[in-house]
Amino acid sequence: MDSETQTFDVAIVGGGPVGLFLACCLQKTGVDCRVFEQRDEPITHSRSIGIQPISLELFRKIGLADRFVEAGIKVEEGRAFCHEKPIGTLSFRECPPPYPFILTLPQYKTEQLLRQRLQQINANILQPGATVTSVEHRKDGVQLEIDYQETTQKIDARFVIGCDGKDSFVREAMGVSFHGKRYDDTYIMGDFTDNTDLGSAAGIFLCRQGVIESFPLSETMRRWVIKTDTYLPNVTRRNIEKRLKERIGHNLGGTENVMLSSFGVEKKFAETMAKGRIFLAGDAAHAISPIGGQGMNLGWLDGWDLSQCLLRALANEQADESVFKAYSRRRLRVARKAARRAEFNMIMGRASALLPLKKWGLQAVLQTPLAGVLARMFTMRGL
Repeated sequence: MDSETQTFDVAIVGGGPVGLFLACCLQKTGVDCRVFEQRDEPITHSRSIGIQPISLELFRKIGLADRFVEAGIKVEEGRAFCHEKPIGTLSFRECPPPYPFILTLPQYKTEQLLRQRLQQINANILQPGATVTSVEHRKDGVQLEIDYQETTQKIDARFVIGCDGKDSFVREAMGVSFHGKRYDDTYIMGDFTDNTDLGSAAGIFLCRQGVIESFPLSETMRRWVIKTDTYLPNVTRRNIEKRLKERIGHNLGGTENVMLSSFGVEKKFAETMAKGRIFLAGDAAHAISPIGGQGMNLGWLDGWDLSQCLLRALANEQADESVFKAYSRRRLRVARKAARRAEFNMIMGRASALLPLKKWGLQAVLQTPLAGVLARMFTMRGL
């Protein structure tokens, strides 16, 4: 059954962190937009947890930074170890204000805060349970067909943005290629009750068998990420416990576990992020290694940049295609630079007989002014 055609300035496909943020940016300035999300219910998984200072600065522009800071954990330093022996500390406290820290917050809470902000602006912006089945360029815009509650909706929009992840339907409908490579690097991770003495600090443990990373999730929970030799499709608590005990002598006995997962790593980029009146942002446009916590934040940088381009285009009757081509070039250039940083992090964390050399190099950096450069790199400055 078909319903009558609805018309909006902007249609956003995908209601994850990037799509929700982009909608907040647009609605704050009065742009009539809708977010179409395939899921019926919000996620409950912790997923991506790192929120960089540059993202908090963007959240400040839409009146959300304080809520995020109140909800998350401020990671003001990372402590480096060789196995269980301390090497040194990387402090973020000297990074530019007002956010000299990395914030950790489970992704479901991040999405919750963004949805609440949209609710305050307009309760009808987010449409869950809506599956986009067709994307077609028209003379003065784009028409979408959406399956929603046993009906087929038609949506006419001046612009459409695909924020629908690395398997993006919008990107496929644009006819835009998505190429790159898969790395051999694999990891397992789990969220456990925190029984360390790290407090709000992150822990990076260089080990002969591969890196272990540890991040606070809340006052009581901590995430562990462990490099593995091969991909483990069915992770068990034992897989985590055994490697922590063998590599750094840490015992998770008596802790509560709320999440287990495994992942591989790939690097892919869209051929372009702008084609006609259809655009891409976030993982739909670029997929990079999650080691270093840049991926979700790259999507927010895309969202802010694109929102400013759209505002200029909507203020004029004619959309200047060169503005959006420039957007694509900028964002892909930044994504490639972020990917190179992520590759450096992976190389440092791989199993290697050169562990003593890695230890010496990191120790030397942490004891010199180069530590400030490293801190800025880890907080995504200079992209």
